[in-house]
Amino acid sequence: MATDDTPSPQPYRVLARKYRPRTFAELIGQDAMVRTLTNAIHADRLPHAFILTGVRGVGKTSTARIIARALNCIGEDGNGGPTPESCGVCAHCLAITEDRHVDVIEMDAASRTGVNDIRELIDGVRYRPVDARFKIYIIDEVHMLSSSAFNALLKTLEEPPEHVKFIFATTETRKVPVTVLSRCQRFDLRRVDAETLIAHFNSVSKQESATVAEGAMGLIARAADGSVRDGLSLLDQAIAHAGNADGDEVSEEAVREMLGLADGGLIYDLFAAAMQGTVDEALNIFNQLYDAGADPAIVLQDLLQLTHWLTRIKLSPSAAEGQGISQMDRQRGLSLAETLSVPVLGRTWQLLLKGLSEVQSLPSSAQAAEMVLIRLAYMSDMPSPADLVRTLKDNPTSPATAPSTSAPSLSPSNASQDDGGARMAGGMRGHDAMPQQTPMEDPEPLPPIQETQQAPVVDEQSTRFQCFEQIVAMFEERREGILHATLVNHVHLVRFEPGHIALRTEPAAPSDLATRVSKFLNEWTGDQWLVSLSEEAGEPTIREQLDAKEAARRGRATSHPLVQAALEAFPGATVEAVIERAPEEFPDSVEEDDTDDDTVTEKADS
Repeated sequence: MATDDTPSPQPYRVLARKYRPRTFAELIGQDAMVRTLTNAIHADRLPHAFILTGVRGVGKTSTARIIARALNCIGEDGNGGPTPESCGVCAHCLAITEDRHVDVIEMDAASRTGVNDIRELIDGVRYRPVDARFKIYIIDEVHMLSSSAFNALLKTLEEPPEHVKFIFATTETRKVPVTVLSRCQRFDLRRVDAETLIAHFNSVSKQESATVAEGAMGLIARAADGSVRDGLSLLDQAIAHAGNADGDEVSEEAVREMLGLADGGLIYDLFAAAMQGTVDEALNIFNQLYDAGADPAIVLQDLLQLTHWLTRIKLSPSAAEGQGISQMDRQRGLSLAETLSVPVLGRTWQLLLKGLSEVQSLPSSAQAAEMVLIRLAYMSDMPSPADLVRTLKDNPTSPATAPSTSAPSLSPSNASQDDGGARMAGGMRGHDAMPQQTPMEDPEPLPPIQETQQAPVVDEQSTRFQCFEQIVAMFEERREGILHATLVNHVHLVRFEPGHIALRTEPAAPSDLATRVSKFLNEWTGDQWLVSLSEEAGEPTIREQLDAKEAARRGRATSHPLVQAALEAFPGATVEAVIERAPEEFPDSVEEDDTDDDTVTEKADS
């Protein structure tokens, strides 16, 4: 039986509310913003409107209330002024903390979006505060206001009374009109890094007399994704999920079960089996996870996360020593990363990323995930581009010496699509419809394009123009784009000599082309140019000549022994583009062949 001396039980408050920051000192991970605001308050350089931005749960609304307390605090003796270290005990601090201060008006723009709501707010701006130093309007999710509401707010926001301060909070600054943003001083609240979150959550756990394993805390911090509120909610849930009876530790396994994550050890086993090309073992491990209740999409997400982790510690092993990293991630991660190259990890990332979208979009998610694992296992032994180039360079006429796979061969066309562009040296990508190409001897080069006829130079001024191509180039330089395109694509040169050009035009060319070309040449050169039309066939158009050159260049590159060997090594592949490179541009590991300066470049599907 309770007596008058027995304290009444307090209702339970979730950790996200219980440990909400009340001062700038309690804000975590926002040092730059705290320093700016502290200096502004000390120097009495406070803007009339703030806008606080950042992802959910980083402390935007809490910061707005801290600013309100800092501006209205009067100190324990009742004689203080604005201060970044609010006392927390004066009437104003207590009332703002308990959300009952008459001069601090909070408005949720998500539920009050209309212009009438803003007009009601504006009507109250003209009146001085009832009790506090400043009347402060806190508008949360301000980006949800309608266009008319923003327009109604603009004038007041630009010239507010000196006793009014506006504090806006939003997660979507791009949805806030620029006219509003320009009238506010903006403060960006950053995502809180995992190490800072872990330290904060450990402090909260200690105050709550809860014991959380290091690996479990790391999972919670990573799942929070930079949000303090989300992390505290997950910590609250983890303590409740584990029961924490008699001081039991919240284990990593319990948090994995709570978050729906697959067993970490089995994920490593699954990844290792797939990378080794052992399809049967990989499928058996996946079935274990699936039978235990793991979502196939979550399994692929875990594999993606593991791929990122292995790539990170492959390039920076010191990352494994960070706070919150489990012992398994340290030991198995470093061991596995040593056996894999960055190109293989990159292909794995692309394949899993594409496979995840398939699993999420198809009704039979387990079957889709199995197919992704099969493709991953078959891709594991594909030669890297560097290995293939090195092999073909050492033995260019024997494609059989290219690195082979121990698993059944995968069609290059599928590889290029399913592994996110399994890139092949020589710059080819698979294409199912293309027949297998066989080695052929170097084709005879196409005859050179006929040189344009040149007449004797008639004067000094015309020596600049020795061929029709120079005339056409001048139209591009003078920004006559339409005439330039017409001269390139629809005009056949019959005769050229300085001062006289004979042309045969195609139907697509304008009827007054000769007149216009002659007029421009006369103006630009100061000489008299005669441009006449002819019925003779003339030369191919400049475009046709360029296309013929490109076809000849592509033919020479395709017939190169290295390229032919690569085509045989990857049936169905095609040459995508040819780029000429100077010898000094080639890496030391790949020497350029003396017979051809053309290099086939890579163009993989995105």
